[in-house]
Amino acid sequence: MTTETSNEIWVYIDQRAERFFDYGLNILAKARDLSETISGKVAAVLVGSTDQCEPDQLTFCLSTAEAEQKCISHGADKVYVLSNGDFSTPRADYHAAFLAEAVKERSPKLVLFALTEFGREIAAIAARRCNSGLIADCVDIRIEPDGIIGVSPSWGGEILAGITFAEGFGTGFATIQPHAFQAIEQNGDSGSVERVSLGDISVPAGMELVSRSLESAQHRKLEEADTVVVGGAGLGTPDNFGMVRQLAVSLGGEVGATRPPVLLHWVDEERLIGQTGKTVRPNLLFSIGTSGAVQYTAGIMESKHIVAVNRDANSPIFQVADIGIVADAKNFLPIFIEKVNQTVMRKLADALSDNDEVKMDSGFGARIRKLREAHDWTAESLAQATGQSPEFIKQVENNELSPSVSFLLGLARALDVDPGTFLRREEKTQIRDMRQQAYAKRTKDYAYQTLTEGEESDHLRAFFITIEAKQTHKPVAYKHEGEEFVYVIEGELELNIGNKDHVLKPGDTMHFNSDIPHKLKNTSSETTRLLVVLYTI
Repeated sequence: MTTETSNEIWVYIDQRAERFFDYGLNILAKARDLSETISGKVAAVLVGSTDQCEPDQLTFCLSTAEAEQKCISHGADKVYVLSNGDFSTPRADYHAAFLAEAVKERSPKLVLFALTEFGREIAAIAARRCNSGLIADCVDIRIEPDGIIGVSPSWGGEILAGITFAEGFGTGFATIQPHAFQAIEQNGDSGSVERVSLGDISVPAGMELVSRSLESAQHRKLEEADTVVVGGAGLGTPDNFGMVRQLAVSLGGEVGATRPPVLLHWVDEERLIGQTGKTVRPNLLFSIGTSGAVQYTAGIMESKHIVAVNRDANSPIFQVADIGIVADAKNFLPIFIEKVNQTVMRKLADALSDNDEVKMDSGFGARIRKLREAHDWTAESLAQATGQSPEFIKQVENNELSPSVSFLLGLARALDVDPGTFLRREEKTQIRDMRQQAYAKRTKDYAYQTLTEGEESDHLRAFFITIEAKQTHKPVAYKHEGEEFVYVIEGELELNIGNKDHVLKPGDTMHFNSDIPHKLKNTSSETTRLLVVLYTI
């Protein structure tokens, strides 16, 4: 069975967000070129009148007239508005059902969709409902005397394959990379608008929207990032690719990807870099587990500095890298991320020590804000992680106050960084001497038994402490920056922290900041024994 088609080329316009709408305008530019080879017309398809859209934080809205005019000014000879359904909540199956009916009724030669998750889904459903062919993931498409040819990456992006539709089977569907084309505003507004009212549409029942979420306001464009971390197929698993995200967060950068992680749904299509994706120009780019295929490297060549990590010493990526590291990414990344976090915290400590107004303005507060935003933390979540108030965090970021070292300890704990990172070598030597003196004073006069022989002057020490019945343990070198952990083994302990009493019985524990004045007292008629762990910088 063959089906005659018209010479119209349709472009589905996604109205869910401004960038998706712009993708449609990019595809219109390509459709314009294709139409000239067959003396055809270009039509933009709007599924649902945008007047039905109620603007809110989760919805991008143009008025119907604005959307129609933008399509016409960017090359559409016609704008079809499919408007007899409820499109207030975007659903791929619902959009596809209406689009498929319009295709059956008008028989365009080709329907193009921007290559997004939503576009992929609509294209697949609509093509099936029309019993038509679909060429997916095109980086280019052309019309030749022998038919329509879609150009798609194959073999992990190593080659580009030419794919065509079976002859005589009606309208063709194709998803196409929108970043490969640039929207072109045409002169004049000679296009026409037609509102298409379809009959009763059979839509799958039983589906409902579970949730929608707003993209972070801090989300930056990949193309504008100063630092980019790109992951490739060599990472092997989604969990390993997750370390690329961790590194990007630690560096305050953005995540990018080659084609395979995108196809495997490890990362969104928006993160694709290369000929079929985006071109980036960061000051620093990490390319991890990428082979260095030409399709990918075309998108990173304008980077100022490129660092490549690959376990194959002969990988082509090393030919374009400024620094090459031959290593298995899953072994290299955890160590490297830890070192990066330590460096970040060291710089924070340096900024905190530079207390003059100019340095603070360009240093500590700004770095705290950048670190918080990179982790997608709100001021409230950072406050909770560091044991502070949201107001305190905002004052720190605005350089209205200089926080204590205990704040850095809380921040280090949230980032899983050793607080010893904050100290310069001479500071570590000085504090080590002070610890030795404090330890000697304690063990001389009181019942301390060290459980960390030889490590008494390090920042983590464990002690076994005995307090006789009804006795107060006098504070000797108790108050210090850091943390303290108390565990009662036997007897009863009254622990006073900041003038507040806590009664601990065997098996009870308490964790507190050591810079708060605290006292230990045995309130029972028996000997009290406890384990105390001190953690100081």
